[in-house]
Amino acid sequence: MTKKPVKLMHNVTKGQLEDQISKKFMQFEREFLGRGPVNVKTDIIRDMILIRLEGVLTRAEIELAKDLDGIIMVKSMRSKLLENGRDYLKQIVFDVTGCDIVSIHTDISTKIGDRVILITVDKLLFG
Repeated sequence: MTKKPVKLMHNVTKGQLEDQISKKFMQFEREFLGRGPVNVKTDIIRDMILIRLEGVLTRAEIELAKDLDGIIMVKSMRSKLLENGRDYLKQIVFDVTGCDIVSIHTDISTKIGDRVILITVDKLLFG
């Protein structure tokens, strides 16, 4: 099944759309998780939204991630928190793009404190 391109409101550019998504994800991290990242960068590739959040780990998580059990715990907890915020994320993506989320994939680096989120949506954002 071929995805149809989305008709974006107000003729926003790809860069403007990426910036809007970055700001919304910064806000999500602050409001839902209690602490925001140092920086957020978003890239849109066809029907995918790739978000990189830099500096998301708390001091406690950094300490916890000093051994394998702690790393697994931090990754598991962060993944669960994102899953619990799925409805919030769906609303963010829909409000900014007019698209519904098909899937969300995420991982976090306990070494550098960055998280990546890959979201696929039901329409082409940019070809």
